[in-house]
Amino acid sequence: MSDARTPAQIEADIVRRRKQLAVTLDEIGVRMHPSTIMGDAKAKVASAVDETAGRAFVAVNRVVTDVKARFTTEDGAPRLERVVPVALLAVGLVGLLALSSRRRKD
Repeated sequence: MSDARTPAQIEADIVRRRKQLAVTLDEIGVRMHPSTIMGDAKAKVASAVDETAGRAFVAVNRVVTDVKARFTTEDGAPRLERVVPVALLAVGLVGLLALSSRRRKD
């Protein structure tokens, strides 16, 4: 076996490598174009926002489910021993705020 190549083989290899280099340079040009860079940055930000919003939704949903479980039975009926004191407390706070607001106006 001989490692010697003919001039035509060498020339064909050079042409093939030039085409590969041209494709590579075109890909680099597309990747480095400002609109491509901006598009990539926007996609990363959108992905981060979606991920953060998803985590927030899961956390809020967990809290709401926990609070709901504290004030309702498993079949969905309200637990009056817990609802009534909270309702009275809320009414009392609203009353105090109303009195405080009224005294400031006088």
